[in-house]
Amino acid sequence: MPSVGVPSPPAFASVPGATPTGTRAPVVDHGPRTGAKVALTFDADMTDGMLASLRAGRVKSYANLRILDLLEREQVPATFFLTGKWVQRYPDVTRRIAGNSRFELANHTYGHAAFTADCYDLPRLPVDELAADVAKTFEVIAPYGGRQTRYFRFPGLCHDAAALDALGPLGVTVVDGDVVSGDPFATAWKPLVRAVLDHVRPGSVVIMHVTEANAAMTDEALPHILAGLRERGLVAAPLSEVLAGA
Repeated sequence: MPSVGVPSPPAFASVPGATPTGTRAPVVDHGPRTGAKVALTFDADMTDGMLASLRAGRVKSYANLRILDLLEREQVPATFFLTGKWVQRYPDVTRRIAGNSRFELANHTYGHAAFTADCYDLPRLPVDELAADVAKTFEVIAPYGGRQTRYFRFPGLCHDAAALDALGPLGVTVVDGDVVSGDPFATAWKPLVRAVLDHVRPGSVVIMHVTEANAAMTDEALPHILAGLRERGLVAAPLSEVLAGA
């Protein structure tokens, strides 16, 4: 694996989400409100605490394969925001994601640390370490190939001007999202379906999680979410297509 650093612009200039380096990273919540496309995005969190829970046998898995099974079976496009530590823990699952031409790979930091203060009790990274953390994650993801992007999502969606400025050298687009499913630690699936279908619109970016032990209801909610999208005349598409023109 190459050393951690910032790739030169020609290396990723044509990759979805790539932006000019040296300026504050732009933030998008959704795509144009025209047409019928929406983006289903799945965060793959992984912290040191989660790894410890796996090693101790307190949880079985933070990779919800039932979500992948359903998306593959119904040929539904999706975009996965991967932490570097999740990729390293689940290389086979990452290869499965990268091997699907309907799936895109995006960046969700290396170890799901906060980039600002007071962000859901997550440990905070110093500002001068933010760019290296994100660059390292791109390097971890890159060898898997597939539909690579320069999209990035902050843990907890927590960011400020200093965090956005820190990402300037990386040439990324920050993707928040406008439809929050609320699936982390949910105990029932119906509220997740309502949270998505009550707010989804053309151009929406839906936030869900593929971390099974921390989001156990997502795979149960997903079939109903997909059915609801169809009833509304909406079509799931890769994030790059939904954001085109944004």
